[in-house]
Amino acid sequence: MTETANWVEEAWRQGAAKVLRNAERIKDTFPHIAPQGRYDQNDPEWWTAGFWPGLLWLVHEAAPNAEAVASLARIAESCERQLEGCLRDPDSVDHDLGFIWLLSGVANYSQTGSADGKRRGMLAANLLAARFHVRGEFIRAWNFSSSTMDTRGVAIIDSMMNLPLLYWASEQSGDPRFRWLAEAHADTVAREFVREDGSICHVVEFDPHTGQKLREHGGQGHAPGSAWARGTAWALHGFALSFRHTGEARYLETAEGAADFFLAMLGEEIVPMWDFRAPAEHQVAWDSSAAAIAASGLLELAKLSPRGAEYAAAGERIARGLYERYSSGESAAEEGLIMQGTVHYPEGRGINVPIIYGDYFYMEALAKLQGRPGFF
Repeated sequence: MTETANWVEEAWRQGAAKVLRNAERIKDTFPHIAPQGRYDQNDPEWWTAGFWPGLLWLVHEAAPNAEAVASLARIAESCERQLEGCLRDPDSVDHDLGFIWLLSGVANYSQTGSADGKRRGMLAANLLAARFHVRGEFIRAWNFSSSTMDTRGVAIIDSMMNLPLLYWASEQSGDPRFRWLAEAHADTVAREFVREDGSICHVVEFDPHTGQKLREHGGQGHAPGSAWARGTAWALHGFALSFRHTGEARYLETAEGAADFFLAMLGEEIVPMWDFRAPAEHQVAWDSSAAAIAASGLLELAKLSPRGAEYAAAGERIARGLYERYSSGESAAEEGLIMQGTVHYPEGRGINVPIIYGDYFYMEALAKLQGRPGFF
């Protein structure tokens, strides 16, 4: 067994064991952050609600015994049934349907052949497609109102990770419209969010009537023009996925540009600051979730790019660094798998804590290093 295989297997073993232990307490609730070593519980309407069942399905795929397989599937399916209720509430449906349903219903379908999982995934894809703004050619993000922007015309970079739900629906149904909408949105994001240097803005506001771009917003980054680390990771990973699903070279080029920017800004570190361009007085928060998302995205990109060896080495370096320097290891006092993630620095939420999507993408990166795919 190679040195790489040794550390990957040990990291996976530790992470999977902790997921199994966590499942005994968390059960079919919806965790988000673990600020005091213990994961909180959120409503199923919250955008992160798919990551816990996604973790359960990831571990289920390589569970150590039949009892664990049955237990993980039972909890994940209970989460999925709760999530279906959100599909009936227009206020609970937004651009994050991919985050929720790729990791619940679609993962269930891919693992077990569940007809209900496929049905719910297709319903979610139809609802995501319904958020497409025809004139602006983008998928609307949020439903809530805001004093700083007209959210009827807002799209965000996170949306790139949700597009695989539309690609999946197109493949399952044979209906090309799902893919056309996903490509149109990806083209808008590439044009309006991605800067010449490969940096990414988080939020773009369009005129809700004409679809014309009005302005950038800093969002969860420091300010307009800054470089929110997790947004960069969403872009490099999301555009790699769009290339995988479509074969369109323009998405590969965009993914490589975002990856090169991320790696150049990261340097020799493993975990970036929450914003690569944060002023010195705000360089007090890190984001391990950005590192995990990027690691998994780089390993995805490695399978697609002529520069695959370079991206594979970078993805493995980050994943290994997360294991060796940021994982909670065997600690029973910490339910989170990796430490020092930041949810929303400008609002002071979830600073330097374990985050459920950081845990998911950390384990997804380890799965890819073992030769298994994730669920996006």
